[in-house]
Amino acid sequence: MNYETYQLLIFVWMALGVVISLVLLKVAAPYGRHTTSSWGPQISNRLGWMLMEMPGMMILMYFLLSGKSAQHLVTWVLASFYIFHYINRVFIFPFRIHTRGKKMPVVIVCMAICFNTINGFFLGYYFGHFAHYTVDYFIQPQFIVGTFLFISGIYINWTYDNKLIQLRLPGETGYVIPTGGLFKWMSCPNLFGEIIEWSGYALLCWNLPAVSFLVWTLANLLPRALWHHKWYKRRFEEYPVERKALFPFFL
Repeated sequence: MNYETYQLLIFVWMALGVVISLVLLKVAAPYGRHTTSSWGPQISNRLGWMLMEMPGMMILMYFLLSGKSAQHLVTWVLASFYIFHYINRVFIFPFRIHTRGKKMPVVIVCMAICFNTINGFFLGYYFGHFAHYTVDYFIQPQFIVGTFLFISGIYINWTYDNKLIQLRLPGETGYVIPTGGLFKWMSCPNLFGEIIEWSGYALLCWNLPAVSFLVWTLANLLPRALWHHKWYKRRFEEYPVERKALFPFFL
């Protein structure tokens, strides 16, 4: 595949992400607190997380190992940021969440597999065939600032994932209003952290597929945060009125 064709496919993929985000603003994706049996057969929430998060990492690693451009140190370092995130998502996070008995629709798992497969392909194919970095890339402003944002985003995401997990004792399935820290200003600081993380990744990679991944991250997480915020306000009459969904004082 030449770069022009590859680039065109990514632009089409990003446009599709914008369309999907508009759909998700109208229809809540049915997993987690929004799960509903009306979407067909369901599987274990934990198994679903593992199945849907693994393909992107595996495909990217395939191109790292097989592509000629992927032999450079810089390429491996950039790819390692992505792999690091998904090692947590596949092998650690599903076993930490208190989701005994919870399920998610198979159709959602399949959609997420498609999403991660395509994003993993675009990133992996770039790293394997088109990447041309030099060692001095490590001192470029976009790499330094992007790395700072990526690490900061992971810290926020993991910190508030942990806070949400700790709201329940093992075996509990109920919900309470989360408080403290960034919860003072937003309902979904864990999703806010993930957006910061992938914004940093797009910057530190400085390539089109990483930007595409950010577009799809926003397409998924922005509607998700808005639905979470609406759910909290419906469920809890005392929910803080000054709290926003995702961005303090704004949205």
